[in-house]
Amino acid sequence: MLALQLAVPADILNAPRWILPACGAALLVPLVWANPFHLRRDEPWLRWVALALLAVMILVNAIYLTGLIVYLTTGNANNGAVLVRAALLIWVTNVVAFAVGYWEIDRGGPFARAPEHEREMERPDLLFPQMTADIPGWEGWLPGFTDYLFVAFTAATAFSPTDTMPLTARVKTQMGIQSSISFLTIAVVAARAVNVL
Repeated sequence: MLALQLAVPADILNAPRWILPACGAALLVPLVWANPFHLRRDEPWLRWVALALLAVMILVNAIYLTGLIVYLTTGNANNGAVLVRAALLIWVTNVVAFAVGYWEIDRGGPFARAPEHEREMERPDLLFPQMTADIPGWEGWLPGFTDYLFVAFTAATAFSPTDTMPLTARVKTQMGIQSSISFLTIAVVAARAVNVL
């Protein structure tokens, strides 16, 4: 996500592009230090750092989207390639950031969900189809990152949940914010970019 944010065209935001991703990278250091290869340590402060990093990433992406909308409304947006590139980077960052968000929040986070830690999970925030049907071979199934990435992708393309339902207010709020960012990126920015091209 940090690399995607650095790749947003400089025309979009009139500020040094490295500042916002650098803030996110600074928050990433304690997470990598504590669990460099595998989730072995569960520290409550680390979870808060991870959630703060996620909030920074989403906020930075929203700032880039705001900069793109301002760029469109000032009448300088005559380069369709810049608009399409910026919109695509913002949209992909939106999907990845919220996938990490769902992965980090659902059932207390990845450490709590890992069966090898034998820790009691919190109640589910997302209801996956595998949890509702008694299908042979799916007993004890737990979602992985790919499942959360799929949830984020479908929420960003359909602007609503598809097969996986949000159960808690915090995930419903997340999904609403994600769909709004995606809708603005596609409807406002992409439509203008197609007109320019």
